[in-house]
Amino acid sequence: MWEYLSQIQSDVCYANATERPFSHPYHDLDEPGIYVDITNKQPLFLSIDKFESHCGWPSFTQPINEDIIEYLDDDSLFSRRIEVRTKKSDIHLWHVFPDGPQEAGWRRFCINGVTLDFIEYESLEDEGLVEYKKYFE
Repeated sequence: MWEYLSQIQSDVCYANATERPFSHPYHDLDEPGIYVDITNKQPLFLSIDKFESHCGWPSFTQPINEDIIEYLDDDSLFSRRIEVRTKKSDIHLWHVFPDGPQEAGWRRFCINGVTLDFIEYESLEDEGLVEYKKYFE
């Protein structure tokens, strides 16, 4: 486990737990920037792909790059769901559901906020992520 993670972050990332809905400030954050993996700072989602799904967790229409995400069948709650994990750090982000915006292919990446860090647009260059500025121009 990563020593700098809180108990809830560790539980969600490594034990497939779920944070309480509306408990994390990212569920309603509406600032330009990118969301990165809490464990290794790998870029995962763009704020321009975030939308209000009224579910209590940050929701996105797509990841920054499909190659960074792994999809696994999850039959743990009496129904089939698709779990979303990061390939590089293998942390549990949460699930993707087929009820997102139609214009974005119906996908809703419902993500535990505790698995993410947010990097504001103004800080992308300072964080070595200048190549992501192009998405906001």
